[in-house]
Amino acid sequence: MNLKVKGFEIAPIQEKDAWRLCDFMVANSERFKNDFPGTLKQNLNPTLSALFVQEKARQFTAGQEFLFTVKEQEHRTIIGLIYVKELQKKEGQGELAYCIGYEHEGKGLMTRFLNQIIPWAFTKLGLGTLQIIAHKDNKGSTRIAEKLGFSWQETLPEAHKRYNGDVVDMERYEKYRKV
Repeated sequence: MNLKVKGFEIAPIQEKDAWRLCDFMVANSERFKNDFPGTLKQNLNPTLSALFVQEKARQFTAGQEFLFTVKEQEHRTIIGLIYVKELQKKEGQGELAYCIGYEHEGKGLMTRFLNQIIPWAFTKLGLGTLQIIAHKDNKGSTRIAEKLGFSWQETLPEAHKRYNGDVVDMERYEKYRKV
């Protein structure tokens, strides 16, 4: 599945993306260290990125977790990532996680990209509920959740471990498939 959105392409992660992913994560490491510490740690050099991408491509093919890259169509530069993860197929539930690089922040792009992924997750994966879990200080992410029609559900105590080892509370938002 490849989606095109005004000069950008959303596509499943591929092994050839390793170098570009490493560049993206390292260039945005300060930005991602709190909210994407695991992904950051696994992409700090090209060798780690190659292993990470290989595993994520395998998980995508197996239907376990879906990692999409968001690339500029012209230069093929990765500018963002979108995960559909934590799939609980029996309960019909999954989680969206996303990040975008510094230079594309605040332009409404991630909202547009997620507007393409959400219907796919509901129809192709058969999910009935999508969650977004974000820290309350991550105003961009909470604003995106609200713009996309997700509603706040609860505070999850000590739900996320940051890069420096701090454990923080997170906010859970949900959106339900329209029947």
